[in-house]
Order: sequence, then structure tokens, then C-alpha cells
Amino acid sequence: MLTVLLLTGFTPGHQWKPLLDKNLSQWEMYLSYRHSPKYNGQVPLDINGKEIPPIGYNKNEANVFSVTTENGEPVLRVSGEIYGCVFTKAEYEDYHLKAKVKWGSKKWDPRTDKLMDSGILYHSIGEAGKDYWRAWMLSQEFQLMEGHMGDYWKIANSAIDIRAFMPEGVMNPIASEKQPFLPIGAGSPNGGFCLRGENHESPKGEWTEVELICYGDKSLHIVNGKVVMVLQNSRYIDKGKPIPLTKGKIQLQSEAAETFYKELMIKQLDAMPKEYEKYFK
Repeated sequence: MLTVLLLTGFTPGHQWKPLLDKNLSQWEMYLSYRHSPKYNGQVPLDINGKEIPPIGYNKNEANVFSVTTENGEPVLRVSGEIYGCVFTKAEYEDYHLKAKVKWGSKKWDPRTDKLMDSGILYHSIGEAGKDYWRAWMLSQEFQLMEGHMGDYWKIANSAIDIRAFMPEGVMNPIASEKQPFLPIGAGSPNGGFCLRGENHESPKGEWTEVELICYGDKSLHIVNGKVVMVLQNSRYIDKGKPIPLTKGKIQLQSEAAETFYKELMIKQLDAMPKEYEKYFK
């Protein structure tokens, strides 16, 4: 039992476990590049045309990740200045994750003229830097963006099915719990993005509570108590073959926007909570 607990990161008794402390003792970090607005997906080059290496693991350049306190409780600040992430040392499977999130005031290239953006990446596996921005692990994204809390993005070659519909015209899929499941991500003709069903974000300057429920190949994106996306059949595509993606580390993105997290906690699940079973029937 002790070995299992160390590998999964859970505490006994299925109690809520805090993931934040002043030393970020349960996390590691990765930083890639200070991306410019001209970034095109290729490895950045120096003035001599030589590839620039990423900053790499556990090098907290510019203090991108720091912990302050609010009412005696730890608050994680992600400056967003450099693309990257903090990621859990442990892997997690079958869990309920919750956190409170709030935007800061700072934005950085290449998103100074765009909405504030970040994300919680789950079922994260492999090495960092496998995505377009060379900053994150293969994973599924619970997007955090102004007005877009709970959107989905594929990260690298991940895929999933979402209760959603494809509007007419040149538009993205939109989540709806009343729709059948639509394949999204690698290997899908529907793209790698899905818009959340409704906007339940708190007013700017206030904390938004986000919850992620994962059980088996299913997940739910929940914002301020409202389900905004229903997902199942989590997978990634390797050489054209779908492979289940149901466990992994958790990443918090640094993506050009100052973001704060508090009350970040996780609890193990033995089943999909009964109040949410209806979404998968």
C-alpha cells in the first residue's frame, strides 16, 4: 500500500489532499522560450542561425513560478513571462481536482493583444516540449481563458470525444450535454479544439472555482459548479493507432498571462460521482 501511495500521490481514506505549499514540494517545472509574435512552430534560432535550446527543467528563470500567501494559505503565482509549466511529481488516475483561479494584470508576447490564457493539463505523459509551443507534455487541456473557462484543446497528439455539435459555417465545435459525442483532436476531422458550453467565469478580479473530474476514460470540466463540458474516450494517437490516456501528471501552464491559483486540492475516486453519471448515459 505504501508503494501505491507514493506512486499515485494520493493520501489514505480518499480525503482532499492539498497540492500547494510554500516550497512547491509536490511540483517540478519546465520552461521553454520567451516566444515572439513571429513564432511559427519551429525551434527558435539565434543571430547565427543556430537552434536555441529551451531553458529546460527546474530552472525558474525570471521567477515565473512563485508562492505567496493569502489569509495564511499558499497562493501560486504564474507570471506567464516564459512559456512552460509546473507539473506534479506524482501521476494521478481516477480523481476529483479543484482549484480557485484568478487573473493578474500582466500579459506578455506573443499574447499582449489577446485574451488572458492559461490551462490545466491532465493525463500528462512523456517529456515536456511535445506541443506546438514546445512547452508541455502530451495531455488533455482544461483551458483557462478570459470568457473561455472549460474549453478543450488537444496537446500534442491527444484526442477525446466530447458531447458537442458542429455549427454551420467556419466555426469550432461547441460543447452541449444534450448532444452526442463528437471526436476531437488527433485523427479527427473536427479539429483539436472545442468551445465550452456556457460561460460561468466570475467577474474579473474575483476567484473562479474550477473542478476537473476524471474517472476511467471519462472527464468533466466544471466552472463555478456548472458542468461546461462532458468528455470520454480519452486517448492519444501513435502511428495511427489510438492508445488509452487515462492517467498521468497534472500541468499548470505558463502562457503569457499572469495567473494565480489557490485551494488547489485533489481527491481519489472509486467511481464516477452519482450526480454526474447522467452525463454519460
